[in-house]
Amino acid sequence: MDSKVKFFAIVAAVSVVLFAFALVWYTNKPSTPANGQPENVQEAKEEDDGYRDFLKDENFFDPDPVSRSDQSQTESVPRLYLQGYSVMQDIRLTVTDSRGNPVTGQSFYVSIEGLGEYKDLDQDGMIYVPEIKAGDYFVTLQPVDGYVIPNEPMRVAVKDQIEYEVIDDIRLYMHDESEIDAAVEDTEDQNEIEDVDDTEVRTRWEGSDAVFGIDVSKWQKDIAWEKVAASGVEFAIIRCGYRGSSSGSLVVDPYFEQNLAGAKAAGIDVGLYFFSQAVNEVEAVEEASMAVALLQGQKIDFPIFIDVESSGGRADSLDNATRTAVCRAFCQTIENAGYHGGIYTCRSWYYNKLNDSELNDITHWLAEYRKTPLYTGDFALWQYTSSGTIDGINTRVDLDLVWNR
Repeated sequence: MDSKVKFFAIVAAVSVVLFAFALVWYTNKPSTPANGQPENVQEAKEEDDGYRDFLKDENFFDPDPVSRSDQSQTESVPRLYLQGYSVMQDIRLTVTDSRGNPVTGQSFYVSIEGLGEYKDLDQDGMIYVPEIKAGDYFVTLQPVDGYVIPNEPMRVAVKDQIEYEVIDDIRLYMHDESEIDAAVEDTEDQNEIEDVDDTEVRTRWEGSDAVFGIDVSKWQKDIAWEKVAASGVEFAIIRCGYRGSSSGSLVVDPYFEQNLAGAKAAGIDVGLYFFSQAVNEVEAVEEASMAVALLQGQKIDFPIFIDVESSGGRADSLDNATRTAVCRAFCQTIENAGYHGGIYTCRSWYYNKLNDSELNDITHWLAEYRKTPLYTGDFALWQYTSSGTIDGINTRVDLDLVWNR
């Protein structure tokens, strides 16, 4: 084939290809109406965007969608929460509402894997499981009519040894006096100290380089703190709470907050004391935790004391070793919280109800009502009478001295 024939053959082939492309384009081009816009543009756009349709589906990400009416009904049903912790070889459970308050007046059942089922017998929203081995336990709250319960079991790590750390949710276990029988539970005022004789001084101590102060509780009722400060009082040890002598409930002193605020406002240095009825180290940690929780981070000038004394209560019959361990556990928990701990009791109890030689490293506050104390150990504070009078206080009041602040 000569060159001319080849040339015309190539031209013909190219022409056929171009014609074929033109025919395909003409056949598939969108029609254009009078307004100049292709009719199927919107349809094609919607077709192209189909992969985004799932974004319009409100239930796409919900594996178990419910109707809006069902969802509203679920949100209107109160929800229960389960809280738990361990101090030592125990589990302490609380069923709370959305605000963290114990739910009372309802019987709750929980199942603890490996242990069985337990019931809230007194319907106070709390369940205590003692004397169990250390390890991880899974706790499930059983269904309760009219409530939404947690979907998953809660893990509680049971401790083998006490750690003397503040219990975070101790407020759940604290009571106001309106919730208990205070006449039965608060027996501190019934105690008449044994260490007293006719040399007891009932007025402000004169001729001493010690600092003069008082200790107060609800028994002094409303106090005019400005008058107290003007009378020469430089410090006050304030009762923050007590454990019930019969039930063992943790109770806030009803005058604590106003006494703390009033003394501070008057420029009086403050410390705290807690009237203890703890019968073991775990309860001592609870009492210390309560005292720390009530301070809410406030700084104080004196220690937080554990008050152990005869009261006709549940702790009177403790042996010396147990009571000594209680005092140390309380003070160690206070120290670990960043405050200073101390022990308050009378001479006869330091000698006969405690192993006092094991407590030499802890600040002692001595109650002994005579002009010259007979106690031979070291003490930093001395309560020398319970029958003092101070301007601004309408009742008898304990008077104290402190050295080596």
